[in-house]
Amino acid sequence: GFTGLALIDLSGPLAYLRAMSLRDIITLPDPLLRQTSKPVSGVDKATRKIFDDMLETMYDAPGIGLAAVQIGAPMRMVVIDLAKDPDARAPQVYINPEVIWSSDERSTYEEGCLSIPDYYADVERPSSVRVKHLSLDGKQHEILAEGLLATCLQHEIDHLNGVLFIDHISRLKRERVVKKFTKAQRLGKL
Repeated sequence: GFTGLALIDLSGPLAYLRAMSLRDIITLPDPLLRQTSKPVSGVDKATRKIFDDMLETMYDAPGIGLAAVQIGAPMRMVVIDLAKDPDARAPQVYINPEVIWSSDERSTYEEGCLSIPDYYADVERPSSVRVKHLSLDGKQHEILAEGLLATCLQHEIDHLNGVLFIDHISRLKRERVVKKFTKAQRLGKL
């Protein structure tokens, strides 16, 4: 249906929408998912382009978080948007994010991952974390995240370290998932 897009001024803050491009999300058992991503040395035009591509890819999937490595760019950058409503989008970017404190208190969420499609499992993690990161303007920030944001940040930062959410579940379940995806890839179904 008609969404009123004709009324949007594309020279304003939404100008970036024109330059985005959808990227493929790599899936298990792609070896890139097990690599440690490299730190971003500085925020430049190329970094911003990857940020735009990550956002478009995440929204299209749809997902609430995406690490750069998932679109084949092993750099320490994460995008998150927990807004359920597409009209109330609030994208967040974390460049070189690092957990500098985590709570003893734990919480469990059912997690899924765009790189492990259609598989979900309960994962227990610290319920609060303090994360140090750079923003797109290259400035250093610190955030105290709780609840779903804390879980999402930990999940995405894991990606930067070559860790997947299935690494937090039992070995038996994890092996079953890896086997299933490896077989699907071999049969050309991924």
